[in-house]
Amino acid sequence: MTVPTSPDGMWSIGELAEQAGVTVKTVRFYSDRGLLPEAIRSVGGHRRYGPEALDRLRLIRSLRTLDLPLPQVDRILAQEDAPGATDALEGAVAGQLRELGTQLSTLRWREAALHLLRDCTPEERADRLRLIGAVNTPPTTDALARFWRHVLPARLPARLLSTLLEAAVPQPPADPTPSQVLTFARLHAVATDTRVLDINIRRLAPRTPDGSCRPAVLYEGLTEACALASAHVRAQRPPHAGEALDCFVAAHAGLRNMRDTPAFRRQLSFQLAQLAHPLIDRYWQLAGELPSASPQPTIGATDDWLRAALDAQVA
Repeated sequence: MTVPTSPDGMWSIGELAEQAGVTVKTVRFYSDRGLLPEAIRSVGGHRRYGPEALDRLRLIRSLRTLDLPLPQVDRILAQEDAPGATDALEGAVAGQLRELGTQLSTLRWREAALHLLRDCTPEERADRLRLIGAVNTPPTTDALARFWRHVLPARLPARLLSTLLEAAVPQPPADPTPSQVLTFARLHAVATDTRVLDINIRRLAPRTPDGSCRPAVLYEGLTEACALASAHVRAQRPPHAGEALDCFVAAHAGLRNMRDTPAFRRQLSFQLAQLAHPLIDRYWQLAGELPSASPQPTIGATDDWLRAALDAQVA
């Protein structure tokens, strides 16, 4: 029912509250915050509102229903009649969607983690609780990226480093199963293992005889070699000589400014075996167990295939 206005076309605070379906306290609160300007004051000092106040009050209620904070509501109302009013509202809605997405991700992760703990044996529970407790909620890839920034050589071009990190760092599952929570937690544990300080993969990029250091030459070539090998890995073909292996060896030879010879291949096979580290192997094993938007095998899987092809050839 519409509350009739007085002869002067104004509403009292009670009449406006009744019309909007809120309490007088709510109207007074928004008025005191400056969100709902009053038109005039009566002779007795009572607040009086014009019909436009109802539209403003309804808009405030709608914005608050979306859980927008009052300062943001204030900014939207301040720009209501300005050219950027739509942008302000769109920005607020986008921000709320991002925040809600984070909250939902947190809840999905917690639910899967709780199922994981509920369904394990008492002997497994303490270890799983330790693994899960070490991961932020919702999980991030910060620790995994730090792992590779330590492992990879310094002075890589920013574009190449970004490409390598994108390929090496799997994203946390958006809607994880309990087993995926465990896999990601184990991957996080590998990435934060103190033994990462012992990984000497940086020796893959030594200085050349002329004193220069060109790690980008190596990793650009390795990226191409892994791309060539990925089709063989997907098809489960046994490691063999061919274009992918030639590209792999050429990357290492180019770094050292050496020729690709049988002797170089034997030396490279020995050196790569010396550089192998169980943390790297474990990382790629776990990364391969996580869901991926890419149909391509992991870098670890293609690198294993290429090294096996090299070992088979020199053997």
